[in-house]
Amino acid sequence: MSRKKISSATRRAFAARLLAWYGDHKRDLPWRRDAHDPYRVWISETLLQQTQVATVIPYYARFLARFPTVRALAAARLDDVLKVWEGVGYYARARNLHRAAQEIATRFGGEIPGTVEELLTLPGVGRYTAGAVASIAFGRDEPALDGNVTRVICRYFHIARDPKGAEARNLLWELVQQLLPRGNAGAFNQALMELGATVCAPRQPACSACPLQRGCAARRLGIQEQLPIKRRKKKLPHHQVAVGVVWKGKKLLIAQRYTQDLLGGLWEFPGGHQEQGESLARCVAREVREEVGIAIKVGKEFATVNHAYSHFSITMHAFDCHWLRGRPRALGCAAVKWVLPRELARYAFPAANRKIITNLIG
Repeated sequence: MSRKKISSATRRAFAARLLAWYGDHKRDLPWRRDAHDPYRVWISETLLQQTQVATVIPYYARFLARFPTVRALAAARLDDVLKVWEGVGYYARARNLHRAAQEIATRFGGEIPGTVEELLTLPGVGRYTAGAVASIAFGRDEPALDGNVTRVICRYFHIARDPKGAEARNLLWELVQQLLPRGNAGAFNQALMELGATVCAPRQPACSACPLQRGCAARRLGIQEQLPIKRRKKKLPHHQVAVGVVWKGKKLLIAQRYTQDLLGGLWEFPGGHQEQGESLARCVAREVREEVGIAIKVGKEFATVNHAYSHFSITMHAFDCHWLRGRPRALGCAAVKWVLPRELARYAFPAANRKIITNLIG
């Protein structure tokens, strides 16, 4: 894909109109009040990946109340970090924040590094997060390209290629780099994100309210909603999953997922995928035996939960079960525990398991 050279006049007009609009229309978001605190910028940018602003606001406040500094986060137990993160999803973000905080404490003396190159060495920090933290918190002239910015740039410059492709992606980064007003990259990056989030929306963009409408190629051609080019979605695989709520007296059994797995570090009721030709009840007995090494009596199914993840969906069947024999061991999981129902609130569970808990104890 050929490189686009933006004229100096276009760069000046683009930045001037965008920043003037941002000054008048930016939302009053809590992390913008702390824009020079790199820790808070980092936390907010991580939360905002894959999550809507309205959802992030209470989680941002809760996370900072529990872990107000890098050192507090580094010293915390992963279980505690995941519990605070519970419900916001994409838990790898929380695990990476925790690991990165520990590295910042040891490698950088507890101070978040200010260059893109150093930020990129931290777990979970990619090109976008590094650019956002470096520009917003440290005033570096670095671009930050997220989904909202991608949409604005694809429409403005008529980039009719899949933006997830390597060539198109490199071109988009190049264009944003050219557009940056030197010395004001932080405000410029936030303004582009804001424009994409509030005006240049995926559907029915409010073009008449856009400060960039005069130069927008997509608006001129009437193809705003056709850009960016979208990949055809593949049909997601669907799995039947059976889990056992295993009782021994007044306690029930929970298992912790391996840290490296999907939903790593979270707790769940033992169970797993149904095999071909296997009944759900047999699936529960087999999975519990393989995962924690005990024999159980499988009772009635008492809850069914449908849940979608990014790459697959499940129907989870929960069975009322009772311990027969054996000592629980972490054979196919990281840890096991017998807990009282009232103690479940202390542990972080995936959303599907949390629905079972609600059905179980209200």
